[in-house]
Amino acid sequence: MLRPGHAVMLCVLSLLTIGVVMVNSAGLSIDPKEAVTAESIIFSRSTAYMALAVLAMFGTALLPLRTLAGPLSEPIRREPVSLLDAARSLKPLWLGVAGLLALLALTYLPVIGKEVNGSHRWIGIPTAKSGLSIQPSEFAKWGLIVLMAWYGVTRARLMGRFWMGLFPALCAVGIVSVVVIKEDLGTGVLLGFVACLVLVAAGARIWHFAMLAPIGLVGIAAAVVVSPYRVKRLTAFWDPYADPEGTGYHMIQSMISVANGRVFGRGLGFGLQKFGYLPEDKTDFLFAVICEELGLFGAAMVVALYVGLLIAGLTIVRRESNPFLKLVALGITATVGLQAVINVAVVTGLGPTKGIALPMLSSGGTGWILTAASLGLLVAIDRTQSDSLAPSGADGAPVAGLGSPMPLAAAVVVTPLGRDYFRNAAGGAGTSGAETA
Repeated sequence: MLRPGHAVMLCVLSLLTIGVVMVNSAGLSIDPKEAVTAESIIFSRSTAYMALAVLAMFGTALLPLRTLAGPLSEPIRREPVSLLDAARSLKPLWLGVAGLLALLALTYLPVIGKEVNGSHRWIGIPTAKSGLSIQPSEFAKWGLIVLMAWYGVTRARLMGRFWMGLFPALCAVGIVSVVVIKEDLGTGVLLGFVACLVLVAAGARIWHFAMLAPIGLVGIAAAVVVSPYRVKRLTAFWDPYADPEGTGYHMIQSMISVANGRVFGRGLGFGLQKFGYLPEDKTDFLFAVICEELGLFGAAMVVALYVGLLIAGLTIVRRESNPFLKLVALGITATVGLQAVINVAVVTGLGPTKGIALPMLSSGGTGWILTAASLGLLVAIDRTQSDSLAPSGADGAPVAGLGSPMPLAAAVVVTPLGRDYFRNAAGGAGTSGAETA
C-alpha cells in the first residue's frame, strides 16, 4: 500500500517535472536559433534547480526528526508568575524573530540587495555571472512555521490565555508579516494566516482571533491604500476592461490564455500568449500557459497533483503523535495548499493580480528548493510513523486531536493540542486544571 510520504514524493517529482517542461516552453522564442530541444531542457537552469530541489527533499526526508524534535517538544515546566518572568521565558521566541528580520533586512543592503520592479525581495550573488539570487521571504515563510510550532508546543498549557499565551506569538507573527508585506503583500498575508492556523491548532482560542481580526483587516487595507499599484490591481480586478491596455492588461491576457486552451489545448509549445503578450509567463502566470497549451486536461492534472499532495499531507498530520511534528506538518501542508489556491485564483481571474508563485511549478530556484525541502520533512515524519504511535489517554482511548479517528478538522483544530495532549503528557510535571483553563 502506498504510504502518504511516498505519495508526497511522487506529487513533488511530478510537479517539478511539469514545471521544468512548462518553464522552458514559456521561454520559447520566435528566433529559430533559440528553439527548445530535449538537450536544451536537460541542461537548462530550471533542470538544475529541479535537481537541487529533489536533493533537498531527499536530504530532509532522511533526517532523524524524532530525535531532533524531542527537545523542541518539551512543554515549559513552570508557569510564569510575572510579566518579567514571562519575558525571560520568551527569549528564544524573540531570538528567532530577530534572525528572520535580519535575513529579510539583507534585501536592503547595497551590493547584495536586488531590486526588481520596485520591490526589494531578493539577495543577489555578486560572484554569479548568471544573475543568481535568493528570496529571503521564502526562508521567513517556512521558518515562521517552525517557530510557531515550537512556541505552541512549549506553551500549550498557556495557549488558552490571551496575554500569557497568544499575545506574544501574535506580536512575533505581526512583526515578521509586516516586514514581508511591505514588499510582498501576498506572501506576508499567507505566512501570517498559516502561522495563526498553527496557533489555533496548538490551543489558542478562536474567539481571541475573532476579537483581533478587525485590526488585521485594517492593517491589510492600509497596506493596500498606501501603495497606488495595489489599489490599481483591485480596481482592475473589479473591471479589467476599464483600462484594457493599462492596469487591466495583465488579467485580460491571462484570461485569454486560459480560454484559448479549451479542452485539449493548443499543444505543448504552441501557445501564443507567451510571445510578448502575457507578462510573467514563466513565473507567477505559468498556470495560464499550462491552460493554453495543455487545455482543461492539463490544468486538471496539475490541480489533481496538488489535491493528492494535500490529502497525503493531511493524512500525515492526522496520524502524527508528536505535537511539534504535527504542528509543523500542518503548517507545511497549509502553506503549499493555500499558495496554490491563491495563484490559481489570480490566474483565472477569480482574484486580484498578485505576484505569488505556484509551488514547484513557477520558475524560481529558492522557492523550488525550500518548498521541496519542507515537503521532505513530511516524508521524514511519515517514514518514522507507525500504527502504534497514536497516543492514548488513561482509559486507553485515543487522545482527541492526536491520531484519533476523528475527522481531520476536529482532530487538528476543534480539539487543540494544548487542551488535550498536555493534560495527560505533561500532567505529571505539576500541571493543574487551573493552568489549562
